[in-house]
Amino acid sequence: MVIEMNDCIFCKIINGEIPSKKIYDDDKVVVIMDANPQVDGHVLVIPKEHITDYTGLSSELLAHINQVARDLAPKLMSKLDAKALTFVVNYGESQAVKHFHLHLIPDYLIKEKSEKTIDEVYEIIK
Repeated sequence: MVIEMNDCIFCKIINGEIPSKKIYDDDKVVVIMDANPQVDGHVLVIPKEHITDYTGLSSELLAHINQVARDLAPKLMSKLDAKALTFVVNYGESQAVKHFHLHLIPDYLIKEKSEKTIDEVYEIIK
C-alpha cells in the first residue's frame, strides 16, 4: 500500500511515474540509485508508505529498513570494492525530500567520484 503525496518525487518513483534504477523492491521498501550520487553506488532505502521523517516510522518499519540496509551493505561493498559504508538520515531543514529515506554511501577512502555513469554502476550492483 502506498500513501501518496501528489508532489513527492519518491512517491512518484514508487508509483512508477518517474523512472529509477531499482536494486531492491519488496512490499514495504524500495532501494534505488541516488540520481545525484556523492560516490559510485550511493543508494537510497525508501519506505513505500509516505512518511515525512523518521519520527513517523513504526518500530517494525524502521527494523525492516535497517535489515534491508544490513543485507545490502556487504553486497555494495563487495561488488564495488568499497572499504566502508556510511548510513545517513537527514532530518529537519537538511532533508531535501520530505519523505523518509536512508542513504547508503560506499566509502572508497578517496574523495573523488569516478567517471562511471549511474547506469554503469547499476549494472555492477543489481
